Amino acid sequence: MIMVVLSQSLQSFPPAEAIRSSHYLGISNGGYDHHLAAVSGVADVSGFRRAPIFHNAAECEPPSANGTSVCDPSLVHIAITLDEEYLRGSIAAVHSVLTHARCPESVFFHFLLSEPGLEPVVRSSLPGLRFKTYYFDPDRVRGLISTSVRQALEQPLNYARNYLAEILERCVSRVIYLDSDLVVVDNIGKLWRTGLGSRPVGAPEYCHANFTKYFTARFWSDQRLAATFAGRRPCYFNTGVMVLDLVRWRRSGYTRRIERWMKVQKSGAATGGAGRIYELGSLPPFLLVFAGHVAPIDHRWNQHGLGGDNVHGSCRDLHSGPVSLLHWSGSGKPWVRLDSNRPCPLDHLWAPYDLYEPAVA
Repeated sequence: MIMVVLSQSLQSFPPAEAIRSSHYLGISNGGYDHHLAAVSGVADVSGFRRAPIFHNAAECEPPSANGTSVCDPSLVHIAITLDEEYLRGSIAAVHSVLTHARCPESVFFHFLLSEPGLEPVVRSSLPGLRFKTYYFDPDRVRGLISTSVRQALEQPLNYARNYLAEILERCVSRVIYLDSDLVVVDNIGKLWRTGLGSRPVGAPEYCHANFTKYFTARFWSDQRLAATFAGRRPCYFNTGVMVLDLVRWRRSGYTRRIERWMKVQKSGAATGGAGRIYELGSLPPFLLVFAGHVAPIDHRWNQHGLGGDNVHGSCRDLHSGPVSLLHWSGSGKPWVRLDSNRPCPLDHLWAPYDLYEPAVA
């Protein structure tokens, strides 16, 4: 028998230089389209049903008079990518955040996308959501990406997180970055208030993991490269859930540092692969720049690996301890397994947040 300790909010829930393009920029109505509540739960043409409108608890700070301003200092900022393949997951992730947030009207979403036509889906399925969309040009990183163990890890949009400090407005000093294959089952305000000290990145660290496996033998055999971690105590951390101090990031030019490591990898891969310094996609450059300089966040905020490994996507159990966020990192995604009638047990914890409801022929 396995006992899992879930956050209180989940226990009460039924199981189951990047370029900003004005063409795609759009801000939601700030959460005041009350007429949309009347059609909540009705499937629309996008295939997604409408979620209810979520309102702040009594103790929350009232939304500012300028409800559409991204610079409102009372906001919690969350960045997440949007693409056609993972759209269902992104919508579910947002839905989960709103479901458990104490102050959902004070959460502002920044959506990064590289294809048109997705903003109307967000607007119709999540009425009243405060958000803005940003176009991320794939050509910004396409020439820096080398092949990976899984093709999905090579998609340019995976690297958009590297450019958040440049893409988002300068008034946004902090942002939570979330992957599209997760659900939040606790009040996101708790994660937002996590102290980072002098560190630019906060994330759950896993110091028991074999850190050497994230880089090739060629990397570790080159004393100049291996010295990158000299004087540091590097630990693995998953980049799918991070709190970023954008002020420190901009001041220290971390985007350029990440790009420099991508160039080293790319040049090594061009020599028949013998010079590669890592095999995974966007994770290793983050480890090279930040590992050992991360503000540790409680593991409850990233129960990752539920999608299995990068090849087979087999079922996984939760790590021991309380849970505030469930993350299907790996190749197995809950919506795919549920649709194929071959779900893993924990996939049923994702299902209540799924808004996809295709029309029956």
